[in-house]
Formats: sequence, structure tokens, C-alpha cells
Amino acid sequence: MSKPSSLQQMQMNFAAHLRNPAQSSAPEGIENRRMQIYRDLFYNNVEGFVSGAFPVLRSITSDEKWHRMVRDFFANYRCQTPYFLEISQEFLTYLQEQRTSEKDDWPFILELAHYEWVELLVDSAVDEVPSTGFNPAGNLLQGRPMISPLAYVVSYHYPVHLIGPDYTPEEAPESPTFLIVYRNSEMDVKFMAINSVTARLLMVLQENESYTGLDAINIIQQELQHPDPNVVVEGGKQALQHLHQTGIVLGTQLKPIK
Repeated sequence: MSKPSSLQQMQMNFAAHLRNPAQSSAPEGIENRRMQIYRDLFYNNVEGFVSGAFPVLRSITSDEKWHRMVRDFFANYRCQTPYFLEISQEFLTYLQEQRTSEKDDWPFILELAHYEWVELLVDSAVDEVPSTGFNPAGNLLQGRPMISPLAYVVSYHYPVHLIGPDYTPEEAPESPTFLIVYRNSEMDVKFMAINSVTARLLMVLQENESYTGLDAINIIQQELQHPDPNVVVEGGKQALQHLHQTGIVLGTQLKPIK
């Protein structure tokens, strides 16, 4: 590999110093006051995007710990994308794969960060809730329920949707938390707490594109081994109707014209 030119070397030194001023000296011949402008500009820009993407995590983290964490991300993590909107995904990956955990970390830090990232993902998605291709008044049991492409089913050990400055649980509850994070037709990001059976129902429908609502409910019945199948069918019907009312299930998918 050819040796970098003096200009390239200066640029690499400049970038290394901006990423980690404590370990990399500033290029010679540049006034420190001017370098401070660049140091603040670059770091504050990235820190602003991270804080905006993870507002709850930021609100429950001390200033010293937060800036130490973001500084480590800025200095040592190699991002795989140049887009500012994807900084949140890169920071999440940094937390999951590179950052060394600390004794005073919240036990739910990774789950909370993932939940906030999903909210941002739904909010910034270029997709829109479709207005065609389904029958909004279709029979959700006999037809194929059409789930909004802007609805994500997630599960966590901690109730991440409740966490904030006034609630920071130290231990996970006995039952996991199941949520649907979605964007409605008015472009508002919402979440809905659901039970494990409803979460499984949506997973079965998403994994089997030919299933009707009743097909998916029958799978649930087989898994639960409930003594009264009618109870499961009625529960599944009510769950689908509630999801339809909130706009997570749009209706029944229309069959393609052959």
C-alpha cells in the first residue's frame, strides 16, 4: 500500500484528534481555540443525534456517565453507515456488541435502548399505511388478516414502555412484556401492551402468509391444548377485532386477480 501524502496524513491526524482528543494530538500549526470549535462541533452533533434517539435512556443516565458512553462510541466504534438518521442503529449496535458493561448500569439498558430504537424506526420509516389491497370490513376469521407494515411486535423482560425518571426497576417482573409499536394513518407512533397469546397470534400470521385468522387461531389452540377450543377461537376473534379497531390489522387481504 502506498504511503499517504502529507495532506492525507494531516487529515487522518485531524480526524483521529477529533474522535479522541485525549489520546491523539492535534495537528501542528493549528490554534487550539480553533481546534476546540471543531472538537465541540463534531462531538455535539453526534451526541445530539444520540440523545434525540434515546431520550428516556438519556433522562435516567447521569451527565458524566452519558457523555463518557457517547464519547467512547464516538471515539472507538466504527460506524457502517454515513447517514445521520442511522446513528441510532449504530449506537444500539455499539451498546449490544462493543461497549463494556459497568457495575452501575441499569439492568434494562439494552432492552430500553432497543425499544426506543424501534420507536424511531417506526417514526422515520418511509413506508406508509396502505390504503388499498384489503377489505376493511372483511371477515378476520375466514379471510387473511392484513397487518400494517408499520407494526412491530417486540418482547422484553422489563416493562420498557413504563420506564422513566420516576420508574427504574431493579429486577425484571415474573412475566415478560409484549408490545406492538406501530404508526397509525395519522402518522402518530403508538404502542400497545398485549399478552403472550396475542403476540403469538401475530407471529403465526406473519410467518405463514397463506393463513386465515382461523388458521392461526387453530395453531394457537394446538399449542395451548385448551380443553375448550371455542374459548380460544372467541379470544382470538376478539384480539383480531381489537387490533383492527386500532389500525394494526387493516382488514382482510384481497386475493390477487389471476
